[in-house]
Amino acid sequence: MSPTTKSATLPPALSLHRLGVICGLAAGAWLGAAEAPTKLVTMGYSPFVISVGMVAGVFVARWTVPVLLKGTGYVLLDLREKVHLVVWAVLAGMLWAVANTLTVFAIRNVGLSIAFPLWNTNSLIGLFWGWLLFNELRNAGARQWAKVLGGGAAMLTGACLLAWATSHQSSIAPNRATLGILAALGAGVLWGTMYIPYRKAYISGMNPLSFVTVFTFGELGTAITLAAVFHGGFHGLLVELDRARPAMFWLFLGGFCWVLGDLFQQYAAKYIGIGRGIPLSNTNQLWGLAWGALVFGELAGLGLTAQILVVAGSLVMIAGAASISFAEAPESEQASWRKAMDRECGRYGLNRDRVAAVLQGEDPLDKETPSRGWWELIFVAGALGGFVWLAFGAERQPLAVNPFWMILLAAATLVFLVVCGTLLWKRTRFS
Repeated sequence: MSPTTKSATLPPALSLHRLGVICGLAAGAWLGAAEAPTKLVTMGYSPFVISVGMVAGVFVARWTVPVLLKGTGYVLLDLREKVHLVVWAVLAGMLWAVANTLTVFAIRNVGLSIAFPLWNTNSLIGLFWGWLLFNELRNAGARQWAKVLGGGAAMLTGACLLAWATSHQSSIAPNRATLGILAALGAGVLWGTMYIPYRKAYISGMNPLSFVTVFTFGELGTAITLAAVFHGGFHGLLVELDRARPAMFWLFLGGFCWVLGDLFQQYAAKYIGIGRGIPLSNTNQLWGLAWGALVFGELAGLGLTAQILVVAGSLVMIAGAASISFAEAPESEQASWRKAMDRECGRYGLNRDRVAAVLQGEDPLDKETPSRGWWELIFVAGALGGFVWLAFGAERQPLAVNPFWMILLAAATLVFLVVCGTLLWKRTRFS
């Protein structure tokens, strides 16, 4: 279960701790890029329709990516072995859907570069749950506690700076800014709580690819229900979705990007814990600031003082997240982690040695998985066909963007995908 366990044939640079750190950084890049299409809410589209469009893209991606990487036989076998975790995955999806809807409201009211750091206080919530329920930071020592608590204090300070800067923007009414701040903070609370099912699944040996496959049913059902209620029924929702048809491709694309980021985030949570992995993935606030400021020009209308506060607040929060995530767990803390694993194994009758092997990057289930069938290509073809169909109906939205920075940030994000994906495959075979 040690996050520093090394493969006998790989160099120390690919220890599970360092792999988890790399996954967290890749998650930040992709989660940041995924929120860019939510800027369409400023074009008059309903926040609920924006959320449904993204979740629909998420639903498609959460089925096709696991099929491509491991196959449906692997996923079904993993779920059958740990069927008690299905309800937890659905619950996590429901929490995500509500939180994602709140982020759209936040972006509409205060902008992408401001809302991002505020909802990333979810790392503090996740840190608390990790300590309380999964023995993270137990027996870690004063030095590790100082890194984590110091990082948490820095993140709170940065969030306060950003909130203060937002409330003093001349272009946003005070009541609207307040609602945006509350929506972003509410999303942070829900997302922080969502990590409980994450960690519960992974100390039980479930593969992240299996977890997200079930996760998506909870998020899609909740997002559709919320949107239908808000629009007066399913007929009203269908009317709004039809109106948003020219923008739906971009929302699907955002959902697909979010899935890739979330998968990296889940691997980070698996190998270094939610108390460390989630803050590291919250470097997405830097990417959100980059997309908002460089691509969409969100900071152009702010005064110099407000701009300085936004940048300073973001940098302080990033420094706090780095302090938390690089507090590597000592052996004494890892022993506490193993106690949490033993508890789950005893509660649900799991094979302790098998689960321990999975947490060290091995994949015993892979040897038991039946061979893939040609029909799995239907899932992939269907997903590609859906994107092509939406692309033909897509229209350029009246949203000012900077093409140079958009291409540059997209290219950097793809670099993270290739590098981290390759390392995950070589070290764990996506275990």
